[in-house]
Amino acid sequence: MSPGPARGRTTGEAAGRRGRVVRRWQLVRADSDAVPPSTRRFMRRARQRRMRAALPWAVAAAVLALAGLITWVVLGTGLFGVREVRVEGAEIVTPVQVREAAGVPDGIPLARVDLAGTAGRIGALAPVERATVSRDWPGALVVRVVERTPLAAVPQGERFVVIDRSGTAFRTLDERPDGLPLVRVSRPGADDPGTRAAVEVLGALTPELRDSLVDVTVESLALIKLRLAGGRTLIWGDASRGEEKARVATALLDQRARTIDVSAPEVVTFR
Repeated sequence: MSPGPARGRTTGEAAGRRGRVVRRWQLVRADSDAVPPSTRRFMRRARQRRMRAALPWAVAAAVLALAGLITWVVLGTGLFGVREVRVEGAEIVTPVQVREAAGVPDGIPLARVDLAGTAGRIGALAPVERATVSRDWPGALVVRVVERTPLAAVPQGERFVVIDRSGTAFRTLDERPDGLPLVRVSRPGADDPGTRAAVEVLGALTPELRDSLVDVTVESLALIKLRLAGGRTLIWGDASRGEEKARVATALLDQRARTIDVSAPEVVTFR
């Protein structure tokens, strides 16, 4: 076998390999100048659009996180807890009685205090006509009390029960209070018909009759008597037509009669 052809193929293959170009790829970072300006502007606007689209969500998330933190601090911690209960307008009741009636524990978060419920508990005190409760941040409750206005005193044994314009008995004194007329009923109270009748009569009196009034006696709902200064008596009858009876009785105060009966104001009798 002749070696010539084999050597020829080897030599040709080597020449073929020398004739091929071997390409190797390499990534390089292009300068900004290599990117067209229009492409750069497009990419910049695209980034801006993405940022604008994401901004509301980021702001909302931050607001929610802040609100949650504030809610936890205000409602869940004692940082803004009740440190003081200030009482205003109390004279008959004491601040201690008001605070005990309020029943608000020290340190409870101020935002969690039931203002209406607290005011209701304070309003249940007999001398209190109404009460309002408000928050004074960071740690105080302010209680404003409006006490009942005395209208008359009811003798009960050796003591005197004070009632207001609704007939509510709210105070008991050892001595008769100055400047108040007496109302004589057996069971003073807003739910007592005799007390309500006496209060209605007192509300109808003219200033002249009030100035000379000593006491009101409710013998029955149909027979109410008023004792005036100087030992005179007005027979009032029932509590109806009060303003008319008061007007007639005021006009007759100069009469010398000891007893004036205005129970039927159109037909007055004297004794």
